Amino acid sequence: MNAVILAAGRGSRLGDLTEDRPKCLVELGGRPLIDWQTEALTRAGIGEIGIVRGYRGDRLSGYGDRRFDNPRWAETNMVASLLAAEEWLSEAPVVVSYADIVYGPATVRALVAAPSAPITISYDEDWLWLWRQRFPDPLSDAESFRMDGDRITDIGRRASDLREIEGQYMGLLRFEPDGWQAVRDLVNGMGTNEVDRLDMTSLLRCLIDRGIGVRGVAAIGRWGEVDSVSDLRLYETLITRKEFALA
Repeated sequence: MNAVILAAGRGSRLGDLTEDRPKCLVELGGRPLIDWQTEALTRAGIGEIGIVRGYRGDRLSGYGDRRFDNPRWAETNMVASLLAAEEWLSEAPVVVSYADIVYGPATVRALVAAPSAPITISYDEDWLWLWRQRFPDPLSDAESFRMDGDRITDIGRRASDLREIEGQYMGLLRFEPDGWQAVRDLVNGMGTNEVDRLDMTSLLRCLIDRGIGVRGVAAIGRWGEVDSVSDLRLYETLITRKEFALA
């Protein structure tokens, strides 16, 4: 199975750290974020790794086995970057990873080994442990996430109560070709501006509303999402304390 890392964004909330590099090249624990992802994917047995480039894409020429490009990265959202890798997604199962997250190979293995479904996503059952350290009020950032067995029934809405959140989506998922066809059918019915604004959880929610099977598999070990300088500081502290073990 191949994997695609969506690395087109700048990450403006990281300020000067991304002035001359894409977000995925910001360092955590002495190495770029993208190194954490490629190591986890490779150790999990992933074959080729594709990179979707955008902002300062020239800095990523040495990464991955295949490069895809989103030249409109500044005007579009994550789904547009996903569409740039359609050649792979339409042909065979593909693991898709955001470029601003870190996780271990055990989580990737669990995702790959999960029973076949059009779309399968990794999620964190113990999300509140991390969100309480990242935010004074976890509900200020956490989104709804509900399941029926292993089937996702709701995702990506603004949550007003912890009972609406049975886990948190991580930004790591697997598409089967039929799942990708469902994505294509959906976006083909949208206008360009609507597709440009479409984020991943909104895409998943639309597919769920259409009856497309979106399954969840729990992450193994810790993981992290880097949205801000304070996130980087937190993870550096957790690494120093040996509280950030990626299985």
